[in-house]
Amino acid sequence: MTQKIRVGIVGYGNLGRGVEKAIKQNSDFELKAVFSRRDPEGVSSEAKAVHISELDSYKEQIDVLILCGGSATDLPEQGPALAGLFHTVDSFDTHAKIPSYYESVDASARKGGKISVISTGWDPGLFSLNRLLGEAVLPEGNEYTFWGKGVSQGHSDAIRRVVGVKNGVQYTIPREEAVQRVRSGENPELSTRDKHLRECYIVAEEGADQAAIETEIKEMPNYFADYDTVVNFISEEELKRDHSNMPHGGTVLRSGRTGENSKQIIEFGLKLDSNPEFTASVLVAYARAAFKLGQAGDAGAKTVFDIPFGLLSPKSPEQLRKELL
Repeated sequence: MTQKIRVGIVGYGNLGRGVEKAIKQNSDFELKAVFSRRDPEGVSSEAKAVHISELDSYKEQIDVLILCGGSATDLPEQGPALAGLFHTVDSFDTHAKIPSYYESVDASARKGGKISVISTGWDPGLFSLNRLLGEAVLPEGNEYTFWGKGVSQGHSDAIRRVVGVKNGVQYTIPREEAVQRVRSGENPELSTRDKHLRECYIVAEEGADQAAIETEIKEMPNYFADYDTVVNFISEEELKRDHSNMPHGGTVLRSGRTGENSKQIIEFGLKLDSNPEFTASVLVAYARAAFKLGQAGDAGAKTVFDIPFGLLSPKSPEQLRKELL
């Protein structure tokens, strides 16, 4: 591909900075600008920093926008609003709300003749693909997804938006006993609560009602209500010292049977030093696919289920058949 894919990053938190790093590892991309609600003077990107209010004036300079805001409040607004103006890629990860989010983004993208890849990253994203593959290959079986131990960006973003919370992180912790029961081929019936524990470390604002914060977190729908959740209140110094890294990972398993009684297990796992950097790398690969689909005249919202793997690669179909098939 001789033409570089011109990218804009919307939002410059951990994920946005990860996207900037990922673009440097892909020679067919060019970062044109970073768009933020903050004063551009305070954005530390090596690329040009622009206030988000000026996005419209960049429609002719950018091929794909990578949206790096949070799923709680940023993406539900930004996704549909920008999908009609640019090809976009995002990591919307509130699983229960993906169908309605898809519909709103799809309507906007089709109206504007653009491609919008939604809900990509590793879960939803790569894990979703492996759930589909396992179900298709082993129709008689059960699927199990375990996350962690690691920092969930979406859940951490959600707790930081609770009134009275100054800062905080959330760890998703798989229950090891449940994982081993699946790997043994037991095919157990496991509730959401059986599979994971959620642990939060919170820096509260001075004078904040800690009991109210804990209750709101534990009762938060789609995030914590269905889990055993532990809320720890710590100092800002402790948070910085002990919880500044962002590791994560997890496993998708499909346990099933074929023939008369042959036990078969499919397992796909990730172990990540940096959750945002890995998620960003997936977003960049899907930005390439979005660009290719747009060049072909396609339009509308897409998920990972709709995009052939070959479009993620900078290599030609001929190269892929020769080198990787």
